[in-house]
Amino acid sequence: METKSVPEYFGSLVFDDRQMRSRLSAKVYTSLRKTIDQGKKIDPKVAEAVAQAMKEWALEKGATHYTHWFQPLTGVTAEKHDSFISPSLDGNVIMEFSGKELIQGEPDASSFPTGGIRATFEARGYTAWDPTSYAFIKDKTLCIPTAFCSYGGEALDKKTPLLRSMEALNKQALRILHLFGNDNVKNVRTSVGPEQEYFLITKEMYDKRPDLRFTGRTLYGSRSPKGQEMDDHYFGVIKPRVQEFMTDLNEELWKLGVLAKTEHNEVAPAQHELAPIYSTTNIATDQNQLMMEIMQKVAAKHGLVCLLHEKPFAGVNGSGKHNNWSMATDTGINLLSPGDTPYENAQFLLFLCAVIKAVDDYQDLLRISVATAGNDHRLGANEAPPAIISVFLGDELSAILDAIEQDKPYNAAEQKIMKLGVDVLPAFPRDNTDRNRTSPFAFTGNKFEFRSLGSSNSIACANIMLNAAVAESLKIYADRLEGAEDFEKTLHEMIRKTISDHKRILFNGNGYDDAWVKEATEVRGLCNYRTTPDCMPHLLDEKNVKMLTSQGVFTEAEMKSRCDIMLENYCKQVRIEANTMIDMANKQILPAIECYADKLSRCVSAKKAIAAGLACNYESAVVSRLSVLADQIYERSNELAKAILKLEDAANIIEESAAIRDTLLPKMGELRSAADEAETLVSSECWPFPSYGDLLFGVR
Repeated sequence: METKSVPEYFGSLVFDDRQMRSRLSAKVYTSLRKTIDQGKKIDPKVAEAVAQAMKEWALEKGATHYTHWFQPLTGVTAEKHDSFISPSLDGNVIMEFSGKELIQGEPDASSFPTGGIRATFEARGYTAWDPTSYAFIKDKTLCIPTAFCSYGGEALDKKTPLLRSMEALNKQALRILHLFGNDNVKNVRTSVGPEQEYFLITKEMYDKRPDLRFTGRTLYGSRSPKGQEMDDHYFGVIKPRVQEFMTDLNEELWKLGVLAKTEHNEVAPAQHELAPIYSTTNIATDQNQLMMEIMQKVAAKHGLVCLLHEKPFAGVNGSGKHNNWSMATDTGINLLSPGDTPYENAQFLLFLCAVIKAVDDYQDLLRISVATAGNDHRLGANEAPPAIISVFLGDELSAILDAIEQDKPYNAAEQKIMKLGVDVLPAFPRDNTDRNRTSPFAFTGNKFEFRSLGSSNSIACANIMLNAAVAESLKIYADRLEGAEDFEKTLHEMIRKTISDHKRILFNGNGYDDAWVKEATEVRGLCNYRTTPDCMPHLLDEKNVKMLTSQGVFTEAEMKSRCDIMLENYCKQVRIEANTMIDMANKQILPAIECYADKLSRCVSAKKAIAAGLACNYESAVVSRLSVLADQIYERSNELAKAILKLEDAANIIEESAAIRDTLLPKMGELRSAADEAETLVSSECWPFPSYGDLLFGVR
């Protein structure tokens, strides 16, 4: 059979612009493009025509059902399938799909997280078509990306506030660009390229680990004799079985229009990474959710399991998701890429300063946007950025900002004071500095890389906060510049003031250094929220509520609901982990210790029967130590169970999350410590779970 080339099948399962252009009339296509590009309201007649074309295309591809594909606050996607069939008068069926069914759906919303916005018995919810994200076919189902809201109109998903944040930034960025004379720009969009890290282990071993099946991470496990010390896995030769998985994964993603670009081995054994080419933030968010789902499905076909938890294994690096973020105009200009003229340089520096100001003013929101129980294990663990948010610019750009702030020459030879828009700034090479892997928020030439996201996170949350914060900075700038008598003087002074007021957030050094933690918190006054319970309540700080509501990204009720939902998710996740640890300890670990100790005891008896007076030092020492450890495991398991019951006394979700952080997690650590030591003493034949060595090096 003839093999198709990638360009022949790329996007073959997507109702993209190529399909719309070929299947819609010129009038309908033009109207739809205005909706997509300019946010114009969809005409019902246009929606009907699009629905018919979409249905015919989907049927040709073998689809039998359609679904409104949405992203509730569960952290995963949701879908309810309806078939295209409708009964005909002759007893047969016809395939139907209307514009109304395209535009709006009504899934049962009673069991999705709402954070108290609605009562459980109120089941009505609505999904609304998002025409800016292309429909696609998955498992013979036409998937229509949609927003999800309650009967009262409150957002119950991640797409709705993301779209709002993109519109807020677009509005304020256009004001700035028009002040610079860029009247031909009609919209500004943020673009994202999310790098996705993950682990692959065998399905056979996964099935033997209740902790992986229930929680996504190993709750027990002594270190393997070899881990990542040799750095030999990083960028190493990809194993054949993994390469087969990657090949199939690429093909499935390319069919769905996902621009999968880079694949390689990551630092830890069994860890890998997939990076796509940039897409508009909304599309990139949808595609990243789809990517994680497809990864797990393709892995299953190869007898593998794809682990997306941030910290599936202790002692080796966990997995993150680097969010490469930039802003671009519809005319193709990257606003974080310096130009060649004074005004282009000034415009770049203004947008750069807007980001710096946004990160400093709303560092707490950025930390909140990546807060999960899983990600708390990574941040600051010498494998991911610290919980302290800072901005890395590199030496050259930092020196330029320093020169602007102090009105001093940047280039001593030229002895020029840089007045923005008057004197020509030096050209900025695209990659004018080294990268800093310890920085949470690093400038990398023409974009910022937000490195703090966890691997299982939706990228929507981080980009909502980033878009909104930058929009707020740009609004403040536009308000001042639009009323300025001397534009260039006001611009120059405003950039100088931003640099002076917000330079505390700029840091080019080692984020892992203990001295930085002290300097950041005690000298610079930066936030250091190490855990989800530490940071999440600050979502409702007055300044955050004021900014996010004024930008139209959230209502105050939506913010309160999200705070509750995120803390509830944190509490539920750790509770499940604690209960799993108790179950594994009582049903598998303690019986395994008892079994091995009994074997050794019988061995001692047999030896002494053969030759009286034999010391049996090894057997006696191991049995003695296992007896101590078994008692510790039993006692600590009971203490953990009591601590779980004690959580019921918490007055509210904030109290409960704090108790989990301060009491439950330490007790889980104590229980694990005893069990992991026992694993080093019990024979592999008796130990009930695959070891770390088996898991990390089991895929060949």
